Formats: sequence, structure tokens, C-alpha cells
Amino acid sequence: MKISALITGKAVYTIPAETSIATLVEKLASLKVGALVVSPDGIRIAGIVSERDIVAALPIHFHELGRLHVRDIMTVNVTTCTPNSTVADLMNLMTERRIRHVPVVNDTGDLVSIISIGDIVKSHVSEIDTERIALVDYLQNPR
Repeated sequence: MKISALITGKAVYTIPAETSIATLVEKLASLKVGALVVSPDGIRIAGIVSERDIVAALPIHFHELGRLHVRDIMTVNVTTCTPNSTVADLMNLMTERRIRHVPVVNDTGDLVSIISIGDIVKSHVSEIDTERIALVDYLQNPR
């Protein structure tokens, strides 16, 4: 299955690099998401920031957390995919790189969506369930 099937109508949320960590945490909580794409305009990707980035910054910057901004803790080397990527490709990529969120970009590198490990697992479970139903039907109704 292609990623394009999973991103139809899916919102992608962005945040400017200059945003404070407090505002970042509030936005993650209010949107109920685990990561935000860092972007100056909602199109170009400057980085990605996740709950993991916040937790990783705590031991190092705990005493100055109030003065930090998204740019201070974000991941700059962002792994992306395209709508033509497959669920299997993304499962392997996320497992190999130990990441849970991958921005989806078009041919020119513009941000179009984001895919999470939850989206991938949900899709995979759905595919397996569809196969199970077909097999049960085949065994119960031989032709």
C-alpha cells in the first residue's frame, strides 16, 4: 500500500523554530500529537521536533529550559518520504532509524503531510485483518 492512501485528508502541523519550549509543549498537548514539523512557512522543512527531543534535552538543559527555543532541540537532518513510498518501506525505515514520525514531501521537497508509526501500524493491522477475513471465507466457502 502506498503512503498516499494514508495521508488523504490528514493534517500536518508545523511550528516556527523561534517558538519557546513551553509553547511547543502546549501545542503538542493541545493537538494530541507526538511531533511537529519545524517550518518557517508550512512548506519548507527546517527540522522536526518531538517529545523525544524534549526528553533528551532535559538532562542537558534542565536549568535553562525556560530560555530554550525549538531550534535548540529540534532534529535538523529530517528523514522524509513521498506519497509513492510504501507502508513496507516506511516500516523498515522507521525501525532502522528508530524514528516515529516522517514528513511526507512532494517531488519538489515541499511538505504535504506527516506519517506516524501509529498510522503505519494501523494500516498494517488492517491489511492483515483483511487477509484473515479472506482466508476464513475461502476455507468456509470452498468453490
